[in-house]
Amino acid sequence: MQKTSRQTIILFLAVILGLYVLVERKEWFFEQPVQEIAVSSDRIAYLYEHRISDVQVEGEGSVKAILKDDLQGSRHQKFILNISGGHTLLVSHNIDIAPRIDNLKKGDTVGFSGEYEWNEKGGVVHWTHHDPDKKHVGGWLEHHGRVYR
Repeated sequence: MQKTSRQTIILFLAVILGLYVLVERKEWFFEQPVQEIAVSSDRIAYLYEHRISDVQVEGEGSVKAILKDDLQGSRHQKFILNISGGHTLLVSHNIDIAPRIDNLKKGDTVGFSGEYEWNEKGGVVHWTHHDPDKKHVGGWLEHHGRVYR
């Protein structure tokens, strides 16, 4: 009978562990809804021209300007990228969640993945980091071969 109790406890713990993994790592088991990803600068220009927001985008650009960090609420590193086609994007990178790019210079190339939000000046890319709550598509920045999430 002691062996049966031990097996029951082990089975119970295995089920609890399995449920925990299923809840916390559901992306391992279920296909997550994939947002449309705009990769080309032409696609980003289309989003801008049609005032479309909340689209996951990827691309790269050259640093046009480095702005002062936004220290209101969550801290954000901000800079403007020139992307091909003459379009510019403001990158707003949450440095409370992801590391900042300390050695960023004007003219540097930065790869990005994040959520595009329309504005009159060309748009903003944010969510360039992982989501600690695992409810949003994670983004990233890439600079000189290092990825910032």
